[in-house]
Amino acid sequence: MPAARPIPRGFDVAAAQAHLAKRDRRLATWMRRIGPIERDFAQPFQPVDALAHAILYQQLSGKAAATIVGRVLALMPRRRIDADGIAAQSDEALRGAGVSRNKIAALRDLAAKAQQGVVPDARGLARMSDADAIGQLTQVRGIGRWTVEMLLMSRLGRPDILPVDDLGIRKGAQVVHGWDAPPKPQALAEFGERWGPYRTLASFYLWRVVEAAQQAAPTRCSQD
Repeated sequence: MPAARPIPRGFDVAAAQAHLAKRDRRLATWMRRIGPIERDFAQPFQPVDALAHAILYQQLSGKAAATIVGRVLALMPRRRIDADGIAAQSDEALRGAGVSRNKIAALRDLAAKAQQGVVPDARGLARMSDADAIGQLTQVRGIGRWTVEMLLMSRLGRPDILPVDDLGIRKGAQVVHGWDAPPKPQALAEFGERWGPYRTLASFYLWRVVEAAQQAAPTRCSQD
């Protein structure tokens, strides 16, 4: 059930950094190298619009997906994707915008679930626990746990999310701790308990660790 009061968006980044540095010295080394990570969690959004974007971006390059999203937005009366806007469009119109049949079915299900109250509005989502949000939103066709975790982390700033199925995060943990291979999801979940209640910030850093490690990797020059 939704919480009685809205859960505040965002968290104390300084407190989170201090906690992570204390609990994981190897991660602390990378944190100092990367520097502070600032995120703005105050931007308004609507869950249907955010989830529709996630559906449309699946399995496409960023450029191709952005083009399709732009075409879909042009069809929407309010210039954002909402349940009424989806319902008002024919399959032919959405196909003309470049949306695949599978994604049209997912958008239709998203709209229906929003109209049924399964997908809440922003105020309703703010009152949900992380587990409740994951349980409800993953009822939508095409929306998995990872997508909801990204929403909770990046949009709502929930402080204690660790997407253990994300390969980038698992690779980041491998780099930080010098493991031979990325940890399995369950192993990372157990190891990551030391980062709680600020596993979200740890996740942001682990993504950045992978980027930093790739940039620092020496390039091999072929010799004739």
